[in-house]
Amino acid sequence: MTLSASSDLASRFDTFCESLEEARIRYGVPGVGVGVLHAGQERIAGFGVTNLSHPLSVDSDTLFQIGSTTKTYTATVAMMLAEAGKLDLDVPIRTYLPTFRLADEQAAAAVTLRHLFTHCAGWVGDFFINTGRGEDALQRYADRMVELPQEFPLGEAWAYNNAGFSLAGLVIQEVSGKAYEEVVRELLLAPLGMEMSFFFPEDVIVHRTVSGHYTPEEGEAKIAQPWALNRSAYPAGGIVANAKDQLRYARFHLGDGSAPDGKRLLSTAAMRAMQETQRKGASLAQEVGISWLIHYMGGLRTVGHGGATTGQFSAFEMVPNHDFALILTTNGSRGRIFNSAMVKHALEVFLDVQMPAPPVMKLDAAALAPYPGEYRAALSNLTVTAKDGGLVLASQPKGGFPEKETPAPPTPPPAPFVFTGAHHIQALEGSMQGSIGEFLTNPDGTIRGLHLGGRIYHRV
Repeated sequence: MTLSASSDLASRFDTFCESLEEARIRYGVPGVGVGVLHAGQERIAGFGVTNLSHPLSVDSDTLFQIGSTTKTYTATVAMMLAEAGKLDLDVPIRTYLPTFRLADEQAAAAVTLRHLFTHCAGWVGDFFINTGRGEDALQRYADRMVELPQEFPLGEAWAYNNAGFSLAGLVIQEVSGKAYEEVVRELLLAPLGMEMSFFFPEDVIVHRTVSGHYTPEEGEAKIAQPWALNRSAYPAGGIVANAKDQLRYARFHLGDGSAPDGKRLLSTAAMRAMQETQRKGASLAQEVGISWLIHYMGGLRTVGHGGATTGQFSAFEMVPNHDFALILTTNGSRGRIFNSAMVKHALEVFLDVQMPAPPVMKLDAAALAPYPGEYRAALSNLTVTAKDGGLVLASQPKGGFPEKETPAPPTPPPAPFVFTGAHHIQALEGSMQGSIGEFLTNPDGTIRGLHLGGRIYHRV
């Protein structure tokens, strides 16, 4: 284990790391990076190894894919450009991309950056295609978005949308006259001193970095392939960084909009606006800011955004009212449930918060009868069955990430869910531990879908 930081957090951080290492081994996660920022002080540690086939120890400088935390970088840069008068979050995208088309012409004509940054554009959001490594990758991706079905009217419902952030990246590129990645580095990464945050694999490979792993229920973990994301997905999830850089980013978003040298990057009002509730969320977040996902845990309001790539899962959680941030990076397929458990434990250890157990309801056979069936989404299908007063969800991954042709990852074991309220379910254990779901109903009360992991699974 490698540590760096001030000694003020030593006792609690050491206690937390003992629990973290025990959980890492128990969940079978090969490597973990962790960073904590509290009241201006920070601690960083690394555990385990980078790659089971060619192991190096994970330290405070090790690079991990942070996945969708990148979305908040894209939105932050857009807010900077808005304050510079180069774009407006509330005018149609066609103001900047006149030829933009969608399957739904009304949506194409009216969609704004605010729709994109709050995940309410309405079209299928999990659309991953390789449009090349050139600077036209985002334009070529946007040209293909005409293929996406419009699942619900613009602005009507919340559903996680990766495609919207690739489109936002193209807007940033167009109004800046520079490649998206160059704009992010010039406006955000460089001023914050984030020298160990990268987009391109050739920049990452010369440093200590991890490979993702898939861990089956039985057997040894295996290296997950492919490693790299397509350039067209960079604005939605392309950054690779270490815990030190992510803490620099957290310090910025917990601050007043100034860089470490005092230079103003964003107004305090704009910083706060990003973290204010824009609309209600579902399953993946209780509320949504401008790209930030908002939760209420143990009486605390948290603002954050995790990420997932191929065999890598990250968590980025802030508690602004307590000047607190937690960074977790993992390189195993069980990293998601590991992160879910450790975020809650961190709030207990560092902020003395008690996490109440959710209310559990057992339904009789008649009450359970409406829910079982088949549900479908872009990247996976679900089979829902009734058992012991609750439900069992069996996921069937379909592949398609990070490229359309990528085969499906290993099928996880079926996961038990309990009811915590009317149409609301939660996994307290198993392969989906920590996941929250909400069944959607038709006007006549019948079940039409399931909101899970931010996605809407449509009932067949």
